[in-house]
Amino acid sequence: MENGPSRTAMMAAAARAAHLIVDREPHLFQDTVAKALLGERAAELIGYHHEFGDHPVLSGTRAQVNARSRYTEGRLSAGFTQYVILGAGLDTFAYRAPLAREIAVYEVDHLATQRWKQELLTAVGLSTSAVEFVGVDFERDDLTSGLMAHGFDPKQQALVSWLGVTMYLTEPALTATLTQLGRFAPGTELIVEYALPPELRDKSGRTYAEFALTASAEQGEPWLSFYTPEQLTTLLDRQGFTVAEHISQRQAVDPTLWQRDDALHPADLCRMVRATVRG
Repeated sequence: MENGPSRTAMMAAAARAAHLIVDREPHLFQDTVAKALLGERAAELIGYHHEFGDHPVLSGTRAQVNARSRYTEGRLSAGFTQYVILGAGLDTFAYRAPLAREIAVYEVDHLATQRWKQELLTAVGLSTSAVEFVGVDFERDDLTSGLMAHGFDPKQQALVSWLGVTMYLTEPALTATLTQLGRFAPGTELIVEYALPPELRDKSGRTYAEFALTASAEQGEPWLSFYTPEQLTTLLDRQGFTVAEHISQRQAVDPTLWQRDDALHPADLCRMVRATVRG
């Protein structure tokens, strides 16, 4: 958020941390830093998952954020040397993953959110020296200039992740950012999470949306954009991307990880699309 700590960033971090505590093995993803990063709020936020972990919003959030993180970080094994995290929030890749030592990591978010995050990192003794914090407002600022000012080379291939953000943006803001990303080096890969319109949601997705969208709007972070896979494919094609695949939560991780006897199960409310900048 522009005026202070992001509620959605805290909820996502709490869901990643709670997954290792509330849900049974096998885990979809292992974020071993999120709990520490939440600091004095950790007990409260994870406590909600402890007490009400079967609620469709809480279990749905744990499924969503952990599945998308596992899929996206798995793409880094393709050999990218630059990783741009748009709407980074409390993402912890750079502070726990051995691969982060081999990759230039650029965390892009509102300046206020980044200052808050750096304070949290300092409080728990985690170094910020290996990360470039790029302050950008997607509705107003030039993303490419901001990245280049921090050492990013747009002529070299990168992996760009954009998770948990586009549903909060207007379509002009989304299109403007895609236009800039489409000018990055050919072969640059983009992974975007997007929200489905009501008619494409499954039963679990509709239940999640019934609670989550109302709560998000009441907290001042309403969902503004919804796309069918076909609509987003067309939009990406116009901005210079070739779509490789659309990925549901169920498809984002190994199928065996969904063979569970706890509250965690995939919902079709949001999907990801993986696309590549054309040559």
